[in-house]
Amino acid sequence: MTSSLTTRAPAKINLTLHVLGRRADGYHDLESLVAFAGLGDTLSFEPGHELALQVSGPTAMLAGNDADNLVLKAARLLAERIPHLRVGAFHLTKRLPVAAGIGGGSSDAAAALRLLARFNDLPLSHEAVREAARLTGADVPVCLDPRARVMRGIGTELSAPISLPRLHAVLVNPRVPVETPAVFKALGLQPGQSLGGEAHPSIGKTSTASLVERLKQARNDLEEAALRVQPVIADVLNLVAETKDCVLARMSGSGATVFGLYADRDASVGAEAVLKKARPDWWVQATSLR
Repeated sequence: MTSSLTTRAPAKINLTLHVLGRRADGYHDLESLVAFAGLGDTLSFEPGHELALQVSGPTAMLAGNDADNLVLKAARLLAERIPHLRVGAFHLTKRLPVAAGIGGGSSDAAAALRLLARFNDLPLSHEAVREAARLTGADVPVCLDPRARVMRGIGTELSAPISLPRLHAVLVNPRVPVETPAVFKALGLQPGQSLGGEAHPSIGKTSTASLVERLKQARNDLEEAALRVQPVIADVLNLVAETKDCVLARMSGSGATVFGLYADRDASVGAEAVLKKARPDWWVQATSLR
């Protein structure tokens, strides 16, 4: 009997997010440096005769039912492409906030594909695994092998993994969901229209101080649009920026999660304590990114 398998589904953080323009097909071309947090959801897999999913954890009620949960969507897409794929039941322990700009659902889906690939002796480079990831969602491919990379295009063009220095951070979400389509609508680009702005800085092997300086030269082009959708994000940005020793505060993805970067772990843990005291109803977590 094969024992159950378990993997982490880490939070995906867009350290930068440049919107280059809107394509004729309506999608947006992006350039984004993505890192992964030391916290996230947990997904386990038990071999069985059919696909099934059970969800528990602090944010389980917001994770969607079987019909729209990305774990089962990804698994079904893979099963359609691999004859006689061995399947089973998943158990998702949901800790990350939902519709939060940190790729929780996408990371969960990628975790499901990793577990099925491992159980069926498939490499992650297998075309069926990669296609299932692409069809599940734009952020799933980068989460499939969760290492820092630059995403381009609509999210499916990925650089080789980048060795980033460890970044000490606090993640803050006001527990207000923000739907990505609404933010892109608020951005207001028409098909064929470019957004403009300075080019994305090059990212390579670098020190922490140099990386932070390069991040400061970049931006998240969805911030202003997200603020129009959920003005509370401005409060989050301001509170994080005001914490002691914060070197950069920025929104991740399409929001509403904001990350603050700090020089060391003590500073990030101190900021976590201050923010939790100030806003006990918010989701606040100190972590590391890389």
